[in-house]
Amino acid sequence: MILTGLAVGAVLGIVMQRGRFCVTGMLRDIFLQKTWRTTVALFIVISVHALGIAALTSLGVITPSYGNFAPVAVIVGGFIFGLGIILAGGCASGTWFRSAEGLIGSWLALVFYALSAAAMNTGALTWLNGGLSSWETSLTTLPASFGVSAWFFAIPLAIGTALAARHYLATEKKAVRLDVPFWKRPLHLYTAGALVGLIGVIAWPLSAAAGRNSGLGITTPSANIATFITTGDVERLDWGVMLVLGLFIGAFAAARATGEFRLRVPDATTATRAVVGGCMMGVGAALAGGCTVGNGMVQTALFSYQGWIALLFIALGVGAGARIWLKPAATPTPVAEAAPSSAEDRVLPFQVATGAVALQTAPRVKKARPLGEGRYALDQMGAVCPFPLIETKDVLDTLESGEELVIDFDCTQGTETIPQWAANNGHEVTDFHATGDASWQLTVRKG
Repeated sequence: MILTGLAVGAVLGIVMQRGRFCVTGMLRDIFLQKTWRTTVALFIVISVHALGIAALTSLGVITPSYGNFAPVAVIVGGFIFGLGIILAGGCASGTWFRSAEGLIGSWLALVFYALSAAAMNTGALTWLNGGLSSWETSLTTLPASFGVSAWFFAIPLAIGTALAARHYLATEKKAVRLDVPFWKRPLHLYTAGALVGLIGVIAWPLSAAAGRNSGLGITTPSANIATFITTGDVERLDWGVMLVLGLFIGAFAAARATGEFRLRVPDATTATRAVVGGCMMGVGAALAGGCTVGNGMVQTALFSYQGWIALLFIALGVGAGARIWLKPAATPTPVAEAAPSSAEDRVLPFQVATGAVALQTAPRVKKARPLGEGRYALDQMGAVCPFPLIETKDVLDTLESGEELVIDFDCTQGTETIPQWAANNGHEVTDFHATGDASWQLTVRKG
């Protein structure tokens, strides 16, 4: 039965990679884009999950257990985790599937995430985890506090989420998409959310049948991998470990099949951010009792105090991190570095990923290379998300209406975020095509 975790994880990895499904980006959009459009996808996951878990519990198929709410650990841990995922460039599951796309910076974040979570759970930092987690209350879930069935929360949440999704779908501007076969097209974020929620429902009884009374989870399985590698304790290789390994395999297969895999080596700044962010992710998730999956998708679907309070403080950490670190560069990249001589130069097997940012204290200067006749080129090859979009917005602000910006980038998430932002803000995408494996060129005419 343990191998069912591998199968479920593979399907989850495919869906997340094809849907560009990263909770970091969803929460980040609240602060950077001032919109809840993508965050609705997370609520779709929670709603589907909540309805499914309520049904399985009512039928006696599963018997979830509920831990007491430890407010200090959850609040501190959630906030640290939120800061960490901004630095690392992705949430726990997002780091796994981005690693499968070839982002070596995500590999660094993943390694230090697993090691720090293992240190918190069973290693040198158990004193910190145990100390903060010992301050707990008797609170478990909202249904238990009010003495009602989980259906009283699941149904209203699902209705509210459906109305929000309907609103955003009705007002969503149609964005230009890549002209590729249907099987290479990304999933709509809301479709991916519904599928992730359904996978979460299926995962719970399969996990329980293997002796693990829980559903989807990333932090403890990641920590268990690190513990197994360092100690050889085979008891750590449970259903959850198979899940995250399957997630990587599925995401890798999807990325390879659609031409979205390429090894990309980070520069020193990005690598440092990944290491620090990974450590903060592991410490924060261990304290909070879960990550954006364990807390943000599973515990919220159980309507536990832990899940919803953790999600709130993860979001606040993301907001603080976005304000501190996610700013456009203050100075332009030298032309010699920003403009390779040919398209072939941009599609090397190893691409250097950049994510360096600086406080915008100097007067704004043009960062784009003039092409003549009101056209400019912005090279974002190697820039990790969300920097291609941040720099696109920054440069477009300096252009006149009708002028065009040609953006070269290799951030997979940018294939969705940049054209959708352009459509929502009255700009026209006049050209959008792939230039090689995991590399694209998009031309935006300012509206």
